Amino acid sequence: MPSFSFQNPPCLRGLRLIAAATLCLSTWAAHAATPDPRGRWITASGNLEVAVAPCGQALCGTATRVLANRSMSPGVETMEPVDTRPALGMTILIDFRPDEDDASRWQGQIYNRENGKTYRCQMSVGPQGELVLRPYIGLPLFGKTQIWQRVQP
Repeated sequence: MPSFSFQNPPCLRGLRLIAAATLCLSTWAAHAATPDPRGRWITASGNLEVAVAPCGQALCGTATRVLANRSMSPGVETMEPVDTRPALGMTILIDFRPDEDDASRWQGQIYNRENGKTYRCQMSVGPQGELVLRPYIGLPLFGKTQIWQRVQP
């Protein structure tokens, strides 16, 4: 008579394999469905085209084209940056890594060449494919959202 164990029947092993495969596929699908911030973007001010690409284990954004020199300050036409280095080739987005609490969001820093300051920043891709950046001091609550548009090929 064949021995049969109620603790680990063969059909249970198969179910475990199916469950593990389903979990792996759903995790992969959720990761694959997360919009990708890599690519070329036009800043909210329209001043720069910035390429977001891997830099080590993170993402960074480098100015690849200078389009204008408008100030982000209300009522001011031309920007007079504190940082007088050429904008072309400057790293604007620094060390963006996936947020531990929200896989659709990235955390890093953004550099403002107009005032020469670096701010903490959240980054995500919005519902229409736009890049949503929220630079802030202290907490994201005290920030201001910027919308960058993807460069069309």
